[in-house]
Amino acid sequence: MDNLKISAAEMQAIKAQMKAKGLRITPQRFAVYANLLHRDDHPTVEAILTEINCELPIASKASVYSALTVLREVGLVREVLLDEGVTRYDARITPHHHFICQNCGAIADLDWDALGELPIHRLPPGFQLEGYEVILKGKCDRC
Repeated sequence: MDNLKISAAEMQAIKAQMKAKGLRITPQRFAVYANLLHRDDHPTVEAILTEINCELPIASKASVYSALTVLREVGLVREVLLDEGVTRYDARITPHHHFICQNCGAIADLDWDALGELPIHRLPPGFQLEGYEVILKGKCDRC
């Protein structure tokens, strides 16, 4: 993972997080997780694959999918469905919302409390809320 330029301390911290979740650390799992921790663009599988194989091919599309599945199952990453039919991944697992620029396509994380309290108590009878996330669309500050 030379293209990430992560320090030895970061490397140990990533390994510790993975071990704490009971994961066997493979080069592919490590590369996928380290890559996601250093990104805020909510990449697709293809984008992750391209970046981790940039300098030294170590992963296939199947191994990236497999790594993401395991990382998701143990709670280190989450799937984010922001575009119809496109699955993206995020290592920021704390609750937050997303803003999508309709002009350039940039995706930005918004802190959970950025929207204030939403009227979720007005759900129809019988509905049981287990969680929510808001996706806002508009133009970003660069556009």
